[in-house]
Amino acid sequence: MIIKEAKFVISNSDVRKCPEGDVPEYAFIGRSNVGKSSLINMLTGRKGLAMTSASPGKTMLINHFLINGEWYLVDLPGYGYAQRSKESREELRRMIESYVLKRRQMTNLFVLVDSRHKPQKIDVEFITWLGEHGVPFSIVFTKLDKIGVNVGKDNIARYKQTLLEFWEELPPIFGTSSVDNRGRDEILDYIEQINRSLKEQ
Repeated sequence: MIIKEAKFVISNSDVRKCPEGDVPEYAFIGRSNVGKSSLINMLTGRKGLAMTSASPGKTMLINHFLINGEWYLVDLPGYGYAQRSKESREELRRMIESYVLKRRQMTNLFVLVDSRHKPQKIDVEFITWLGEHGVPFSIVFTKLDKIGVNVGKDNIARYKQTLLEFWEELPPIFGTSSVDNRGRDEILDYIEQINRSLKEQ
């Protein structure tokens, strides 16, 4: 897929105010500081589309970007940022759950995981929760440029092994780097493939 146009449409904290219509939405979520904004900018080829920051936990809203006039890329708030107040964390949890479970246009949720770390309890719990609720999702490993090729393979294999303790079958998995564009074509082709099948229905 070639991205010819990527434009910001709306930010809000209420799923009821998200764009109307039947345009498919592909949402991106992950723990704070997982490299979500950098990945979104890399996928769209627009450097400043999603705001990147050295401080984790900056995305506090549901952000919609219209891609090629055909589908929405949705930037969701990160989860698990401990330095937020309990009240703020609860508010974000409600916002995320409301979007993920109630938004019928949500076609696929890309769950971002930092490839440098061993399986984190919070990620495994979130992925398990998605499975329990029948949410269509994929796993995207980020920051592969920051570790050696073999270390990256080992870490991803360890993650798969952990998930297979709870799952019979794994969702689609992508390895990425926003520095060298690794995984870009694979993710965009996957989205294009789903869009094509939706049109054929």
